[in-house]
Amino acid sequence: MSIYKFIKRGDEWYIDLPAYLEQGGSMGALQMVDGADTMLDLMAENSTSVSLQISTQFFEGSDLLDLIEICDPMIGGGYYKMWTYEGQEINITMWLCEVTEFVFGHLPDKIYVKREREITN
Repeated sequence: MSIYKFIKRGDEWYIDLPAYLEQGGSMGALQMVDGADTMLDLMAENSTSVSLQISTQFFEGSDLLDLIEICDPMIGGGYYKMWTYEGQEINITMWLCEVTEFVFGHLPDKIYVKREREITN
């Protein structure tokens, strides 16, 4: 399991992934669009950043993103369906681009996510 931070700049969400940029990737490819931005708005709860635990293996408290369609290689990535978030049905369909393949080394059939909650005293 890894933790990734997502940052909102204006109305646009981006994954904070310096390794992708260092290997020649573009900032535009890191933008979260087409449903992924909707998911992040929900998970961030009006914040401009959110950290997510992400894995291809189930872990306690995680929500599932199911790969429902692999995109044409010219487009890259695939469409995923997030059925629930923290026990509530949401049914959000989102496109995750080729950066997903950079993160995992392939386009996984299942991705498990959970918001990383801040610990307050």
